[in-house]
Amino acid sequence: MNFSVVLVGAGNMGGAMLKGWIANGMDPSNITVLDPSPSGQMKHILSDSKVHHSETSHGLSASDVLIVAIKPQMMEKVLPTLTNLVGDNTVVVSVAAGTTLSTISSAFGDVAAIRVMPNTPALVLRGMSVACPNAKVTKKQKENVHDLMQAVGKIEWVEDEKFIDAVTAVSGSGPAYVFHLAECMAQAGLRAGLPEELAMTLAVQTVSGAGELLAQSSDTPAILRKNVTSPNGTTAAALEVLMGEGGMPQLLEQAILAAKKRSEELS
Repeated sequence: MNFSVVLVGAGNMGGAMLKGWIANGMDPSNITVLDPSPSGQMKHILSDSKVHHSETSHGLSASDVLIVAIKPQMMEKVLPTLTNLVGDNTVVVSVAAGTTLSTISSAFGDVAAIRVMPNTPALVLRGMSVACPNAKVTKKQKENVHDLMQAVGKIEWVEDEKFIDAVTAVSGSGPAYVFHLAECMAQAGLRAGLPEELAMTLAVQTVSGAGELLAQSSDTPAILRKNVTSPNGTTAAALEVLMGEGGMPQLLEQAILAAKKRSEELS
């Protein structure tokens, strides 16, 4: 990854991306972190590497890739302060929910822009990102951003920005659904008579282990589910409840549609 990057925002997602880039061999001297108050994790990374750090954009020059990883509500205030970081060959990347390609164009003009929706498993380099470029993005710029996001997990591309709201609902917000599943399993185990600590251990290890099995298997989720379900057995009894009327299929559909609607409102 022999190109220059300015990363605006040093929160959890910014820290995850920086960690992934360095782990994948990117020259730290090609990276500048712009943040007036970086997180503790980011301070540790900065102190242990040759990554440049600046509290303001003053004195910084245009980069090949400008990644804006700040909270959506800060965009209106922060974007106008970054215009000196955008040159003729810069691609501007937003990883903030609700920040559209048109928002980027409004701030920087007719520039190459990519909207990316990552998720929090990027913190352990197992993220899922979906990216949408505008018409100004070149093949090389797309490749550079692909390499950056692939360093923290898997990336897919869509050509129509309308898909990003649904992506946000499924994978962007999705980790919270899985965490809540683990919460519910642990609480149910507690009510079934297990000690609290054991119930939580069983829930967390089962969710994480099943996720890893799903990731490594060539089988679909449906096939894996059937493989562990014996006729008239304990799993079948549980699935009758989960898959019945008002169960998980309906609840998750309602949840994802609610998240999609909110993403549309934020946009």
